[in-house]
Amino acid sequence: MLVELGNAVELIRSAVVTILAIAAPILLVAMGVGLIISIIQATTSIQDQTLTFVPKILAILGILALLFGWMITRLISYTIFLFERIPDLAG
Repeated sequence: MLVELGNAVELIRSAVVTILAIAAPILLVAMGVGLIISIIQATTSIQDQTLTFVPKILAILGILALLFGWMITRLISYTIFLFERIPDLAG
């Protein structure tokens, strides 16, 4: 029972680490662009809420285009890791 719990904890931990590693660049870019646009809005007194959407979308699409290969490689390696662990989980 303890071995099975250790396997489950390891799988959950590795899933969370993989998710964070894949999502972090996108979230950081969106946050950075949002911060820059907010500073520009505060300086120019333009308070249009829709102004941030287009630059964020373009930045997110750009980072996705740039890092898509790395993200897919990371997901594929995690999937292979999961499939290799199936015999250990079966008993």
